[in-house]
Amino acid sequence: MKPQYRSLQPARQAVVLLFLAIGAWYLNWRLETFNAAHPVFSWLLYGAEVFGFFTAVLNIFMTWRLSERTAPSPVLGLKVDVFIPTYNEDVEMVRRTALAARAMKYPHETWILDDGNREAMREMAQSLGVRYLARTDNAHAKAGNLNHALPHSTADLIATFDADHAPRQDFLLKTLGYFSDPSVAFVQTPQDFYNLDSFQNRTDPGSRVAWSEQSLFFRVIQRGKDYWNAAFYCGSCAVIRRQSLDSIGGFATGTVTEDLHTSLLLHKKGYRSVYHDESLAYGVAPAKIEPFLKQRVRWGVGAMNVWRKEGILFSRGLTLPQRLNYLATVLAYFDGWQKMFFYFAPVYVLMAGAMPIAVDGWVFLLHFVPYYLVNFLAFEEISRGYGRSLMIEQYNMARFASFAWSTLGVFKMRKRFGVTAKKQGEHALSLGFLLPQLAVMGLNTLAIPVGIALFYFYGHLPKDGMWANVVWATVNTWLAVLVVRFTAARGVNRRNEYRFALPLAARLDGVLGTVDDLSPSGMSFYGVLRQAKVGDRVAVTLYLPDGELDAELEIRTLMHAGKGEQAYVRAIGGTFHAMPLSVTQRIEQFLYGSDAQWRINRYRDDSPTPLQRMGLVDAPQAPSEPIGYWVSCEVSANVARADRCLVGLVSAHAGEKGEPRLLVNRPLDPGCRHVIQAHGRTGLRTLHAKTAAHETILTGLGMLHLYRLELSAGAVASVLHSGVEPMVPAAIAAGSRA
Repeated sequence: MKPQYRSLQPARQAVVLLFLAIGAWYLNWRLETFNAAHPVFSWLLYGAEVFGFFTAVLNIFMTWRLSERTAPSPVLGLKVDVFIPTYNEDVEMVRRTALAARAMKYPHETWILDDGNREAMREMAQSLGVRYLARTDNAHAKAGNLNHALPHSTADLIATFDADHAPRQDFLLKTLGYFSDPSVAFVQTPQDFYNLDSFQNRTDPGSRVAWSEQSLFFRVIQRGKDYWNAAFYCGSCAVIRRQSLDSIGGFATGTVTEDLHTSLLLHKKGYRSVYHDESLAYGVAPAKIEPFLKQRVRWGVGAMNVWRKEGILFSRGLTLPQRLNYLATVLAYFDGWQKMFFYFAPVYVLMAGAMPIAVDGWVFLLHFVPYYLVNFLAFEEISRGYGRSLMIEQYNMARFASFAWSTLGVFKMRKRFGVTAKKQGEHALSLGFLLPQLAVMGLNTLAIPVGIALFYFYGHLPKDGMWANVVWATVNTWLAVLVVRFTAARGVNRRNEYRFALPLAARLDGVLGTVDDLSPSGMSFYGVLRQAKVGDRVAVTLYLPDGELDAELEIRTLMHAGKGEQAYVRAIGGTFHAMPLSVTQRIEQFLYGSDAQWRINRYRDDSPTPLQRMGLVDAPQAPSEPIGYWVSCEVSANVARADRCLVGLVSAHAGEKGEPRLLVNRPLDPGCRHVIQAHGRTGLRTLHAKTAAHETILTGLGMLHLYRLELSAGAVASVLHSGVEPMVPAAIAAGSRA
């Protein structure tokens, strides 16, 4: 039985059908344009174009319909074990995952499966009260580690999380209900990543964009596969039925992608898969290009090995749609060869004078331009706003050589499993991993003047062909430059630990202010500061969802604003000093395994498509007016009872029409008028407001409550829309970056 689904809207269907028609017309016309003087080059170019069209058709088939699921209520009485396999990851990272896993609602038992057999990991597991299991060898890597644990478990269901993926408290509540259907073998959820400064993330706080290179896969492609009962198990953030695993002999071994391999074996057995499209766990994405590319190579080699070992198109037990879905996954890695050809083809044309197309330039453009534009439009629409073509092209440039290399796994089985490095590390620009992009940049840059010179001195190319390839080479150079610049920027990490862009009310040395980035080891604080200097240790109180947390902060950085006599310290950065483990774990539980960072900042990873901008397709519900910054505040129902204040955060907007928000750690009486004393950039301001619309944000320490405020007349302009800079050095802009 297929799940509920949403098909492409009629306008998008029209664009896709137009693309298919123009693509067939263009490729048919191209058969008559080969240059007889360069037949091999002409056929290679045509083959690359046909490959691109064929994979586009597969993707259209795969994503025409996207599943829409609502989590059923979980069945009571199921026995659930949570497996966290680890090999060489930091104890601190695994502890955070185990803390979040242990806190999940629904009775379960958490296991740390340590292939590193480390005493420190054993002691950590014992301190948390979770099960610890190690083995004497590392046979079959992650799959072998999981299989080693199966005989020790009597659970009906196994939830698996990578060592860095911290689940939300409601993870099991949202996934176990699907297993009331005995044919369901596993439930997969998206893999999201909290470190928004990773190599695969493009985050712009100003426009509230937090897009990832994997957004298209987890938001669109997996949902399309789910409609055809072809969504695959991704190795983490999933629950799998023990009985189904036993039927295939446990987690699949013999390849380096046990997840894809296990999925295929289960589908061949006739089991159903479920993809629940809701982010319920958050992990660590590779910070730099080196682990990013190594991870993609492993995925690609594993996909090739699965193809070689199990077969896809002629594999018994799979339906035709399932075969096409798995084929689309495998062929995605051959895209590296196509891109490689396109990146170096203009170099060959300009330097060797070898035109692969023997027609007039204007005739070619009249055929190519419509095909290219409709191709772009169809991709944007079939991607539902998650494609972001410019970003995707940059990642195509970054990974083309790795994808191409990984396809060699068709010829040789690889059994060594490489664990992806996740630590931030020090400054590093991995030139070795940029050699393909540097080659594209250097050769295309060289080919442009050489090709122009050869044209003017020897006329080795037709004029229109020469200039067309100059443009082509320029585009390739520009893409390579973007990738090198971005890689260099991501190669610089000032901190060894990610700090969450998450506002929090705090008192520093008795002064109420705002924390705008926080990690278990440190934070930044904005407020009306007293005299402070680097090296000072000051008392700090954080207002967490479950109550106050007291700590000591050692000041490491003073952030200044203003000039001359008006200069002042607008914020400080520091690290927590001698913090007990129990206190550190409270911060970890608050930060990890929660979508608070996205919800509070109103981040999203989709954008309006061209048809949505034209009003031909309904746009997704727009987020509320962007928040300019957050200001710590004290909230009370009666100003005379200030001793019973609730400490929270009130938002300020840069625009004139923004509605203020109030963020507190406990619910307020609906419709009650409150007095809010905001500790803002020009000192203490008081406003009277009534709470309106309300939403809750689940964290590992409890709920945060986000309210829309209805202010009394005249309060908005005087309190929240002041752009005045402080008149005295002591007045600090809470949350301001000026």
